Amino acid sequence: MSSTDPVRSRSAASSAGPPAFGPHPDRFFDPDPSVRRVARDIYARTKDLPLICPHGHVDPAMLAENAPFPEPTALIFTRDHYIVRMLYSRGVRMESVGIPTRDGAPTEQDPRKVWQLFGDHYYLLRGTPTAAWLEQEFADVFGVRAPMNGANAMAIYDEIVEKLASPEFLPRALFERFRIEVLATTDKASDRLLAHQAIRASGWSGRVVPTFRPDAVFRVATPGWHDEIGALAAASGTAITDFASLLAALAQQRRYFRSLGATASDHAVVEPYTEWLEPADTQRLFERAQRGECTDADQRRFEAHMLMEMARMSLDDGLVMQLHPGSLRDHNAIIAGRFGPDTGCDIPVPTEYTRNLQALLNRFGNDPRLTLVLFTLDESTYARELAPLAGHYPALRLGPPWWFHDSIEGMTRFRHAVTETAGFYNTAGFNDDTRAFCSIPARHDLARRVDANFLAGLVARHVMDITAAHEVAHALAYGLAKETYKFGDTESPA
Repeated sequence: MSSTDPVRSRSAASSAGPPAFGPHPDRFFDPDPSVRRVARDIYARTKDLPLICPHGHVDPAMLAENAPFPEPTALIFTRDHYIVRMLYSRGVRMESVGIPTRDGAPTEQDPRKVWQLFGDHYYLLRGTPTAAWLEQEFADVFGVRAPMNGANAMAIYDEIVEKLASPEFLPRALFERFRIEVLATTDKASDRLLAHQAIRASGWSGRVVPTFRPDAVFRVATPGWHDEIGALAAASGTAITDFASLLAALAQQRRYFRSLGATASDHAVVEPYTEWLEPADTQRLFERAQRGECTDADQRRFEAHMLMEMARMSLDDGLVMQLHPGSLRDHNAIIAGRFGPDTGCDIPVPTEYTRNLQALLNRFGNDPRLTLVLFTLDESTYARELAPLAGHYPALRLGPPWWFHDSIEGMTRFRHAVTETAGFYNTAGFNDDTRAFCSIPARHDLARRVDANFLAGLVARHVMDITAAHEVAHALAYGLAKETYKFGDTESPA
């Protein structure tokens, strides 16, 4: 190993004094000094802005209970699908990292052993945004000043355990330390929102709001549909006997979500197909679902119509509508069968938007009461479809690079592809879309740095002056998300 090897150099530094480790202050900036200098200036204007978190998957019970985090493995590793799927791709068994099985078969229960496996395989994350997030999370949140690897994994584990025992690391204390202005969770349509009620009743000032996600009751061809309908009926207090009563139950739950601060709904489909069906057709499909006779083709049409209904309801109640299409869920049937859904085996598929969304946009896209935030996992659609659509329809905003593209290069590709047609102000700012609570500041920081660097390039090429770049950077980091998702100074009325 060369004497200039960074790992050896850091090890030597750690024995001689404070370790030379941590995220570089110029990370993600262009090496060209003329661009980097401007990027530093732009980033300095946004780095300390509050965080607007309009879409994510943090469990609200964590903030309702405000109990100490038990230990680092559950907090940092197990909840992060980006990490788990990478280890699985290199032969690490799901059972060995403590992912519970559907049948209750034994899995590793010792979090220290799981953390050691994490350390042993940490090198697999090199070059990924996950590594960038983790490096900043370890350094800035937990004060870790050594690189994660198999040799020091347990020392880092013990250091974090010690930190988690202090009041400064309680969930609400971290929420405030992270400067989170508002955090939206994602909640099933049938959710009673007990954690959100508890947060409000506690008198804590942190703003945590639900997001209405009714996907499960639209999937009429799935085995669990009847159970989902029953749960929605119980939560809404509405007997669901036909299609009209289904709509009434959904409207009632939307009102309930809004009473607890919700400003948005969220919808995940494989294909963003939309179609307006006549009442007789929707009732016929509903009856087929009741009998358990719906096919995949029936579900496609039902979901298409329900997206239209959700847009129509948004005109009345003001909920921002988010659409997340293009993920083939649970692609690995063996893993899904053994460990259940949402275990990191979803894969993107090609997605068409221009024709699929035409019915919805022609019916509702010109109405200023609707805000539709559109995401994609198909980057080929950025310049061809999404930017032209957002650059025309008043209702449409483009969500930030999502999931597999929430990365340094993914964000840069997005800006290059959509800006010239859609501009900056037809995008919706940034959202972290994470279950990993302690990674939230790092994810926002990465986005702010990448946007600062993109804007610096425009300034360096004299496409934009520095004053305009400062204004755009503020909008991308803070203002657009707050405006798009209607997070004003007061919460949504009941």
